[in-house]
Amino acid sequence: MAAVLFQFMGQFALFTYLRPFLEAVTRVDTETLSVLLLVIGISGLIGTSLIGMVLARSLGAALIGMPLVLGGIALALAVAGDRLWIVAPLLGLWGLVGTAAPVGWWTWLACTLPEDAEAGGGLTVAIIQAGITVGAAAGGVLFDAGGGRSRALILCLP
Repeated sequence: MAAVLFQFMGQFALFTYLRPFLEAVTRVDTETLSVLLLVIGISGLIGTSLIGMVLARSLGAALIGMPLVLGGIALALAVAGDRLWIVAPLLGLWGLVGTAAPVGWWTWLACTLPEDAEAGGGLTVAIIQAGITVGAAAGGVLFDAGGGRSRALILCLP
């Protein structure tokens, strides 16, 4: 459950402030911002469609790998966030992996607690909500303190 907490904390520390990051650091206009958000959405649909195959091969590796990939993306955004040609594919990868990650955690829950999936599900939802809240708040503190680049680094917590 701690891993679930840290995954969502890190993910929402960055994701909550993605628009100001893209406007202030990457310097995108409204049309480009819309396209980038569409890229995340389409990539998320693809990732959610494909994650079952990945989880069937190795659930443990997927649950370790997804937060590591998201952390790497956050670091890359912090370093190269002013270059749209780097940011766009990174956000596509973010959508692919970040949207699929919750499917991995729910699969893990069903495998770990097959007889108590509902109780475990309630606990997981509470932890996810706490992770989103703490992550968004921490991201806001970092964003206020250091601007768009510094707050992306919190994603490395998972």
